[in-house]
Amino acid sequence: MSPTSKLRPTRRAALAALGSLALIRPARAAADPILLGVSGPLTGANAQYGAQWKAGFDLALDEINAAGGVLGRPLAYVFEDSQSDPRQSVAIAQKFVGDARIALELGDFSSPASMAASPVYQRAGLVQLGFTNSHPDFTKGGDFMWSPSISQADAQPLLAELAVTTLGFKRVAVLHLNTDWGRTSKDVFTKAATERGAQVVASEGYLPDEKDFRSTLVRVRDAKPDGIVLISYYADGALIAAQVRTTGLTLPLVATSSVYSPKFLELGGAAVNGVYSHTSFFPDEPRPEVQNFTRHFRAKFSRDPDAFNAFAYDAVVIAAAAIKAAGSTDRKAIRDAFYKIRDVPSVVFGKATFDPTSRRVIGVRNVNLVVTDGKWAVHDGKKAVASR
Repeated sequence: MSPTSKLRPTRRAALAALGSLALIRPARAAADPILLGVSGPLTGANAQYGAQWKAGFDLALDEINAAGGVLGRPLAYVFEDSQSDPRQSVAIAQKFVGDARIALELGDFSSPASMAASPVYQRAGLVQLGFTNSHPDFTKGGDFMWSPSISQADAQPLLAELAVTTLGFKRVAVLHLNTDWGRTSKDVFTKAATERGAQVVASEGYLPDEKDFRSTLVRVRDAKPDGIVLISYYADGALIAAQVRTTGLTLPLVATSSVYSPKFLELGGAAVNGVYSHTSFFPDEPRPEVQNFTRHFRAKFSRDPDAFNAFAYDAVVIAAAAIKAAGSTDRKAIRDAFYKIRDVPSVVFGKATFDPTSRRVIGVRNVNLVVTDGKWAVHDGKKAVASR
C-alpha cells in the first residue's frame, strides 16, 4: 500500500468528524448559556469579597446546571472587575446593557459603586440584583433595582442591640467609613444606640484609603467611651483594630457585619481577638438549609463558608428562579418575575420572597459573633470584656 493510500482512511475519518460537528452545531447554539453579568472587586482593597463571591457562584452553578440548567440552557456568569470603584462600575454597566446575552446583573459589592451604575441599568431595563447592597436608598433607584441584602435600616439597629443591650456600652465612640454607605450606616446606628439609652460621645469618619488612625484614636480616647464601634470593611477594620491595641486602648470593639470575612482574621491577627460582630449567616447554625450548604461547600472548597459565600450562592439561585418564572431571557419579563416569585430556597433566609414596594427580601436573620483564638465563634450573650 502506498503512503497516499495509508492516509485515505484518516482523511475519511476526519471528514466524517467534521460532518458530525456540523450536524451538532445547531444543538449547541440552542444550548448557549444564559449569562449573568457580575460587577465586583477582583483586585484592590476589597478583592477578597470578589473571591468569596466566585466560590458561592460556582457552587450554585454546579447544582443548577447539574439539574438541567434554566429553561433547558446552562447558566453562567461574566465577572468584570470594578474594584468596587463607582467610575468603573458605571463603565461595566454600559458594557453589560449593550450585551444582549446578559439576562440580569449581579453587584456591585459596595452600595456607592452599585448606586452610581443604577441609572444605567434602569434606563436600559436590566435588573440589577444588588445582593450585598445594604444602603437603604439602593432599591429606590428604580424598579429594576432589587436586593436580597438586609438594609442598613435593619442591620444597624441589630448592631446597636449587640453593642448597647447585649454588651452594655453606655458611652460609645463610632469610627466609620466616610462614604455615603458609611455615613448613612453611622446615622442609623447613632439613632438606634440613643434609643437604647447609650450616648455617642465621638463620631469619626475616615477615607477608604486612610492608613494612620493615631490622631483619630487620641480624640476617641479623650472622649472617654466604654466601647468602640467600627462601621468598616475587613481591611480598614483590621487596621483600626491593630492601631487601637498599639495605642494602649483596651476598650471592647464591635464591628458591623461587613468585617465578617476570613481576611479580617488574616489581616488583623491577634489584634482582632475579642472583636464582636454579627451576621445573617454562620456555618454552625443548625438550620437544615445552612447545614446542607455548608456540607456541599466544604466538599468543593475544603473550608467553611462565610456570609459572602452564602449571599453569592443565594443571588444565583434567586436569579435562576426569576429567569425560570419569566419563561425567557427577556429583561422586562425577568423584572416582572421578581414581583411574582415566592419562597425561593435560600441559605440566608430559608425561603426568600421580595416585598413588592421595597424590592428587598422580607425578613431579617441575625447571629452575634466574637473572634476567639483567631476564629469566629457564636457570642454567648455575656457582657463585653475589655481586651488585655
